[in-house]
Amino acid sequence: MPDKDTDPQDRGIQALLKDYPMPAVAATYFDHALVQATHEGSRRQRNRWMITGFGSAVAAGLALWMIGGFFLTSPDLPTADAAIPGITMTLAKPQTVNLIFATVEALPSATLTVRLPEGIELVGFPGLREISWETSLSVGKNLLPLTLIATSPFGGEVYATLEHDNRGRTFRLRVEVS
Repeated sequence: MPDKDTDPQDRGIQALLKDYPMPAVAATYFDHALVQATHEGSRRQRNRWMITGFGSAVAAGLALWMIGGFFLTSPDLPTADAAIPGITMTLAKPQTVNLIFATVEALPSATLTVRLPEGIELVGFPGLREISWETSLSVGKNLLPLTLIATSPFGGEVYATLEHDNRGRTFRLRVEVS
């Protein structure tokens, strides 16, 4: 239920979001998540880090969804003046960031590329700074969960580039490590 102090436009957006179904995730995602869960520390530690990271992941996912939806539906507006969303990570603790690409038309055979700064890795792809793959995006919200891990105390920016039919958008996420 929307907060009574929430801006009416925000309440309208929240109401529209309730109509979108959550996309199904690939079966390999769950296998990878189970492997990661078996290698975590004690249950108490996992719960503490999950609660700590949950707020940052939700905030980053919402910010990226709003920016992604805004830019994909308004291609004529410049992106340079947009605020860069950010998260704070703890060194050596995996954190999932949900990137949401909202599109007004289906994008078959789109290419997604994630570029990572030195010291930030995508879990399952150690040492890689750039990961690209081809996918199809459907109309509406498309969820891309990325589990990141900080391997050094230096942050940087994660770039997610979406390309389709000679058009492209790059989204940035500022990562700080504490």
